[in-house]
Amino acid sequence: MKIIKDPVHGYVEVDESIIPLLDSQPVQRLRYVKQLGFSSLVYPGANHTRFEHSLGTMHLARLMSMSLGLSPDDVLLVTVSALLHDIGHGPYSHATESLMQKYLGRSHQEIGDIIKKSSISGELSLLGLSPDDVCSMVTGQHPLSGIIHGDLDVDRMDYLLRDAHYTGVPFGTVDAHRLIRSTTLTENGLVLKENGIHAAESLLIARTLMRPAVYFHHVSRIAEAMVKFAAQKHIEATSTEKLNELLRMNDSEFYMELLKSPCRLTSEMIKDLYSRKLYKRALYTGMDQVRFSSIQRLIDLKDEKSIAKSVCEAAGTGESDVLVDIPPIPSPISIEVSVRNHNNLVSLEKLSPLMATLNETRKSQWRLGIYTKPEYRKAVEQAAYDVLNIEKLTKQDKLVL
Repeated sequence: MKIIKDPVHGYVEVDESIIPLLDSQPVQRLRYVKQLGFSSLVYPGANHTRFEHSLGTMHLARLMSMSLGLSPDDVLLVTVSALLHDIGHGPYSHATESLMQKYLGRSHQEIGDIIKKSSISGELSLLGLSPDDVCSMVTGQHPLSGIIHGDLDVDRMDYLLRDAHYTGVPFGTVDAHRLIRSTTLTENGLVLKENGIHAAESLLIARTLMRPAVYFHHVSRIAEAMVKFAAQKHIEATSTEKLNELLRMNDSEFYMELLKSPCRLTSEMIKDLYSRKLYKRALYTGMDQVRFSSIQRLIDLKDEKSIAKSVCEAAGTGESDVLVDIPPIPSPISIEVSVRNHNNLVSLEKLSPLMATLNETRKSQWRLGIYTKPEYRKAVEQAAYDVLNIEKLTKQDKLVL
């Protein structure tokens, strides 16, 4: 048994049989992929990696598997799947997820090709595990996948605790061990015992509060928009044959590739990003200001490029001077894990009055962002209001009641 000291969970145990997987190239690559992308531009301590998170998720998955009384074979499957669940992430984690989906037609959860083309496939065979079972665990299609891919999963428990620890933001408090002890397995899947309701509510509150403070902080969103634009220009200027290789790089390799890009816009934007010469918010607006009759179609299509082009033309700027950021509209929190209440299974929504409040809060947190260079801020702001037909806030709207 190998013991690894972790700042979040204390000591993490790794069975000797899993060490070859831990030492495999796809897993070791995660040491050089930041967990929170560009959040370190806001929180200097947020330099933790996907490797640490994978270890933490594996640790909690093993604890939950044993708490549920799974067979040794199933405990091994869940533990290994948790260790491997993030090997499909691109450089800077979620910052390049949209590029992966657009150009390669896959998400970071689709890890079958990585397993097949690395030593992991052979190591799984030695452990008596099927690569297909591991893949179905990671994509949420296995009967036990709710442990690492569900509404109250150990993946979420670890990243909330870990991200709060490294950013210093005090909102990520989650009682992971209480949740693990309060979860049981039935023929209907994972079921939460009634004594775990408050711990489940705490996790949902943490998720909601961490969204604007960390995961959707405007500085992080601006940096992600910059790197996405730079990468798209680089892809257009180079051969798409090496696209898969580009998105399998770690953060440093990806940065160097874009820095030496034949596209001048790409290299200049990457230099600015790493000097923290960031674009500024020309427009940053919520749903209360957006007239959906005029913009809903564009939001549905995620057509950020068309919006940017129209704003550029109206403001008289170049194509690289305006970046548009349209995050997905938050879907309602809907916990599929049932709660065992006096021997009956009841949805958490029926037992927790907080659910409706949290869903309204998530809606209010959504922001559409138009970013530009500081010198074009006023012109781009006016152009964005005109192009998107957005209502300007009045003085009364800004009053604190």
